[in-house]
Amino acid sequence: MCGIVGYVGKSNATEIILGGLEQLEYRGYDSAGIALYTEDGIKIAKEKGRLKNLNDELEVSPLNGLMGIGHTRWATHGAPSKTNAHPHTTEEKTIAVVHNGIIENYRKLQEMLVKEGYTFVTETDTEVVPYLVDWCYEGDLLAAVYKAISYLEGAYALGIMHKNHPNELVAVRKESPLIVGIAEDGYLIASDIPAVLEHTQKVYYVDNHEVVYLTPDDVKFFDGAKAPVQKDVKVIDWDAQTASKGGYDYFMLKEIHEQPVAIGETLKRRLDENGRIHLDDFKLTKEQLENISKVYIVACGTAYYAGIVGKYIIEKLAKIPVITDIASEFRYSDPFIDENTLMIVVSQSGETADTLAAMKEAQSKGARVLAITNVVGSSLARGADDIFYTWAGPEIAVASTKAYTSQIVGFYTIALYFADLKGIVTPERYNELIEKILPLGDKVAEILENKGQIEEIAKKLVNAHSAFYLGRGLDYTIAEEGALKLKEVAYVHTEAFAAGELKHGTIALIEDDVPVIAISTQEELIGKLVSNIKEVKARGAYVVAIAKKGCEEMHHVADEVIEIPVEEDFLMPILAVVPTQLIAYYTSITKGIDVDKPRNLAKSVTVE
Repeated sequence: MCGIVGYVGKSNATEIILGGLEQLEYRGYDSAGIALYTEDGIKIAKEKGRLKNLNDELEVSPLNGLMGIGHTRWATHGAPSKTNAHPHTTEEKTIAVVHNGIIENYRKLQEMLVKEGYTFVTETDTEVVPYLVDWCYEGDLLAAVYKAISYLEGAYALGIMHKNHPNELVAVRKESPLIVGIAEDGYLIASDIPAVLEHTQKVYYVDNHEVVYLTPDDVKFFDGAKAPVQKDVKVIDWDAQTASKGGYDYFMLKEIHEQPVAIGETLKRRLDENGRIHLDDFKLTKEQLENISKVYIVACGTAYYAGIVGKYIIEKLAKIPVITDIASEFRYSDPFIDENTLMIVVSQSGETADTLAAMKEAQSKGARVLAITNVVGSSLARGADDIFYTWAGPEIAVASTKAYTSQIVGFYTIALYFADLKGIVTPERYNELIEKILPLGDKVAEILENKGQIEEIAKKLVNAHSAFYLGRGLDYTIAEEGALKLKEVAYVHTEAFAAGELKHGTIALIEDDVPVIAISTQEELIGKLVSNIKEVKARGAYVVAIAKKGCEEMHHVADEVIEIPVEEDFLMPILAVVPTQLIAYYTSITKGIDVDKPRNLAKSVTVE
């Protein structure tokens, strides 16, 4: 992985491809490259590091053409290097390929192709693809691609061009995202929508096992059996400006500030004229719901932590047992799933490979699957039985913020819908919760107005080698997400502990001046947490508390208190997480880190 852009048409392909790759930088990468069809054949330029390095090289040695493919690589097979960077070609540069995903049987194919006389020079799995296409080629590029992919095992999105076919670009999708953009003067392929928005808002979503044949004047889709596929054009309802920084220094800060709107939109769009929840893409009868014996929530990373909050919400409101699981582990635990199971999969991008695999595993056992995702038309949305879209808008920064809070609003909405369908929530409580959730965005805005205090606190974390988050109950779930944020964008080793577990071993890690961030929003647990804070203070910790306004107990024990608006305990996760996002953000930028593109990370993890 990580980003593919291709173009065939009547304009300067170099500018279009490089511009598209720039819009995919948020996905994370360690090298970049481009292949252009020129008057002198296929020409390649690629560099290790940032896209700027490739741009600098192309200023010295320009490439011009009307067709090409480009790639930003996040290393899976082989170290980040110029040699391992995409595009990959045959030795004579007759064929060029870009690839996202993993070719699982590449060693077997490599051994076969070496016996056929081919020589490999990279450490990548991708290099087998151009040689395999070459081995299958008999004059028809599309036919050669079809024959080649019949040998491939794994996940892949491919862009392929051939020296003998100056106006033909072939793309393939299997388990890795791919779209086609319809420009005025040609067609684009890309891994994600932002790459094409400068040129079009009209796209086709490429489905699994489909092959795309593009020329400057036409695009054709075929299924795995080579039968033509008719597709509907989808119009994207946001533009390049929406996906820009909008005056903020970083996307992450912009997206933190977009949370008040995103939180409100995710619920508002589900309310009918009577103020009742209506889920257009989720058709579940009372009888079907009552037959559900348990719910699995499966996700990765930040979405998984949203799922842990979701477990608490669904169990409390809908009274259905919930099991949370990490998607990358789910398939290997032989989960107890049957036709009476509802599985909720959560993914901002809707393209997370492990989550997609978990969904298919559950469906193979008869489970009904509900997807919570931010991306309309994503693989998860198209594969699930039911869909709940969060209306967060495009999220560009690698570290998820507004998608997380929107996912939690999604869980409140779904759980309340379930409780109403089952008849176990009173009309008064139903209306009360809706009336309380809707203005949570305003309370988030109130927290953001006082971010100066958090910026000062972050300065004290800059030189920390380790930090710790503490919490109890729902606060512990927020502590886990807060710890992840500080790790991923500020590179501070951070662990989250259920505060009551400290004395069972982990308090050994506390020493002088180690930062401890204690989240305290659950009224019945404040006294217990105060005792835990005293325990770490006695061992020299520097303690920052995140607490409701007016919580005097925290002012008595913590070195610093970040006060947040008061709401009932059940709804506090949305408010309590915002200071943790800001702590991570300000620690990162104070350390001089590119907070939008933390090292080694990718926004959309499309390989297992």
